[in-house]
Amino acid sequence: MNPRLDTLQPYPFEKLRLLLAQAGAAPAGLRAINLSIGEPKHAAPQCVKDAMVGALDGLSVYPPTKGDPKLREAISQWIGKRYSIPCPNPETQVLPVLGSREALFSFAQVVLDSTKNGIVVCPNPFYQIYEGAALLGGATPYYVNSDPKLNFGCDWSTVPSEIWARTQLLFICSPGNPAGNVMSLAEWRTLFELSDRYGFVIASDECYSEIYLDEANPPLGGMQAAVQLGRIDFRNLVSFSSLSKRSNVPGMRSGFVAGDAALMAKFLLYRTYHGSAMSGLVQAASIAAWSDEAHVVANRDMYRQKFAAVTPLLAQVLDVKLPDAAFYLWAAVPGGDDQAFARDLLAQYNVTVLPGSFLARESQGFNPGAGRIRMALVAETHECMQAAQRIVEFVQRP
Repeated sequence: MNPRLDTLQPYPFEKLRLLLAQAGAAPAGLRAINLSIGEPKHAAPQCVKDAMVGALDGLSVYPPTKGDPKLREAISQWIGKRYSIPCPNPETQVLPVLGSREALFSFAQVVLDSTKNGIVVCPNPFYQIYEGAALLGGATPYYVNSDPKLNFGCDWSTVPSEIWARTQLLFICSPGNPAGNVMSLAEWRTLFELSDRYGFVIASDECYSEIYLDEANPPLGGMQAAVQLGRIDFRNLVSFSSLSKRSNVPGMRSGFVAGDAALMAKFLLYRTYHGSAMSGLVQAASIAAWSDEAHVVANRDMYRQKFAAVTPLLAQVLDVKLPDAAFYLWAAVPGGDDQAFARDLLAQYNVTVLPGSFLARESQGFNPGAGRIRMALVAETHECMQAAQRIVEFVQRP
């Protein structure tokens, strides 16, 4: 067996399952409400469903690893329009993938050289795939703690030069999970300069890019920042996106990777052997999704309504504020024990939230997720409101 498997920690939801087993039987008369998992619950767009049904003949052929040229063109056109940049070359700078999770993991296996005692830098808290990809790729994760004073962003200047010198890959997430913070152009400039100096690759996880509160101010993307800073070749940058959150199709497993053509060529070679070609049905549905913005605007509006309704209510009893983007609330809990809060909330009010400490690792002497909970506002507004009201009662209960 691969001994690196023994270095993996249990996934956050496995930790949550064990914690909540301590809560005992759910209270009678209160329907369960789950805010712990970032799984979109809004309806999938009809245009996507229709496209998939209309492509059933695709079951009879093997799909190409590189994807249908029409899909790569649709993705390229979407990137150009969304970020107001020249469309990336669909032949050399765009690849369809089976969701961003699969691609984030497999891309690390392409970049990492396990013979060189390399380091993978990532924010803390973080999406656990970053850590798993690093460990199974033979690298050591280095965690940069989020800072509440920086809107839960990272102070990259705290990373020692000797760490940067060994860094092979930097994972970033903007909009962030769990705090919904968005990186600025100045922060991108800093990271590009560090990448140029030390030679590491930047993997930009942007799966929440299309869920934001200010319709006139969409989050800055990595490729957009690169073009604005004159890096039109996207040197050492690869961006990851997904239809799961944008189009409410997490079960479709569809996204894309785009950026540095040299890195994309290596990634395509890996994927040829990895066996990760996207079904023709999913490709047809993906073309429909990337080509339609009406359902995305409507989706954002539903999240906007939920944030407007829920956040002021929760702010009465929790330290919480609106995020820049994404669909999470990242709240500090009274007393500072996030695990006890989650366990007792379920036991008394049948609401499930995710302890923040499960999303982070102890680094620099503390766990930056401790004392906080993540709540995913993915259910219908009335259900999110019910959950918020129960949380208020729970905190105010003598």
